[in-house]
Amino acid sequence: AATAPRIPSTRLALHHFDTSYSLHLGALWPSVRAALLCEQKYGALLNNFAAADHVPQELELLSATDFISEAPQKAQHWQQGAAAEMSPPLCTSISSKIKCYTFPRGDITRFRPARPDSLGLLDYYLMDAASLLPVLALNVQPDDFVLDLCAAPGGKTLALLQTGFCGHLAANDVSISRTKRLYQILHSYVPKEIRDTVSVTSYDGRDWDQVEGGTFHKVLVDVPCTTDRHSAMEEDNNIFHKRRTKERQMLPMLQLELLMAGILAAKPGGEVVYSTCSLSPLQNECVVE
Repeated sequence: AATAPRIPSTRLALHHFDTSYSLHLGALWPSVRAALLCEQKYGALLNNFAAADHVPQELELLSATDFISEAPQKAQHWQQGAAAEMSPPLCTSISSKIKCYTFPRGDITRFRPARPDSLGLLDYYLMDAASLLPVLALNVQPDDFVLDLCAAPGGKTLALLQTGFCGHLAANDVSISRTKRLYQILHSYVPKEIRDTVSVTSYDGRDWDQVEGGTFHKVLVDVPCTTDRHSAMEEDNNIFHKRRTKERQMLPMLQLELLMAGILAAKPGGEVVYSTCSLSPLQNECVVE
């Protein structure tokens, strides 16, 4: 054990993905695998609280487009195609207040770093555009009480605030160090009067029903997972490290407990969105089932 060469965690992760996802995705897996191993491509979530009216025009001159406003047209196109019997995703739950610009497929242009306005608020937040999909699916309505149960580092929390609909937003994360990052994002993007409507806590999300059960209209349960792209690309803090084997094996149970806590946190008739950044059926469909 002392002399055998250490297998990198990224290689262990990719071997695991090749074994399981090739069965799950079949012929799609080679292209998904290539995408997983490509450099990450970001979207620019516009900050509605910043004085940055010039930013959309600036981004459009670079050929970036708001993928959210394009979605209804694409949904119509899907309906007219072979998949007409399938309901288009997110068609009724898109907030016109959320805008996220992305470059076209195949364009790997990088966005410039975010810039502060006259009050010091940054003009946009760079994030994986797919991370907005759970927020859109949550379909926040005016004056909703919203819980982001696993909120850090804060991209989805910021997106929820961009709707302008949250009557109160509770942002929780068990990790105190990650919660500090959430505080930083709120101070960089959100004015004080809006920050005052956000309560940031560091409880174990599994115990949330003991803190404030049955009180939220909308609950986002974006659980810890194998974070597939990170696992395939980064050695640092990789959950496929041999020392973290037990932790990785227990993820579906943790995810289930968090989802159950999220359901208990919702009011009767409330809505819960469960999301991961993993392709694993064990962490997605199986947890929900």
